[in-house]
Amino acid sequence: MMRFEISSSLPSTKLFKVYANFDTLAPKVDPKTFKSISIIEGDGGVGSIKSIIFGEGVPYKNSKNRIDDIDTSNLSVSYTIFEGDALLGIIDSVTHHVKFVPSPNGGSVYKHTTVFNCKPDAQLSEDILNGSKEAYKNTFKAIEAYAIAHPEV
Repeated sequence: MMRFEISSSLPSTKLFKVYANFDTLAPKVDPKTFKSISIIEGDGGVGSIKSIIFGEGVPYKNSKNRIDDIDTSNLSVSYTIFEGDALLGIIDSVTHHVKFVPSPNGGSVYKHTTVFNCKPDAQLSEDILNGSKEAYKNTFKAIEAYAIAHPEV
């Protein structure tokens, strides 16, 4: 399991709203990580399947994700990577839980928990875990910067 938090000056509701546009925004603001994200089944809501093509900044090319939960009242989203070379041949699936929590100063805290379901006897290296964590932090910072620069979003 991997967890991290990032504080933001933006309100949690604003970040959650911006993250609702992740599929179009992430490739625009973080092309090294995300080349394209497209819905291949569903309407973008719970149960939808997305195809991710990764950019040159990550050591894999693709994945398929399923949206497991979108909770607008708790400002949280969960999704599972279930296919693709992003699973590195040693992972059965990876479930991400993302939550935006209001902070007392009017800002928020981005909380990201990742659960890796590895194949029997498989172990993730610290390099893989750290690389994954840094990629998600960089994407968050890029989306946050976009939201700050585009207050109308």
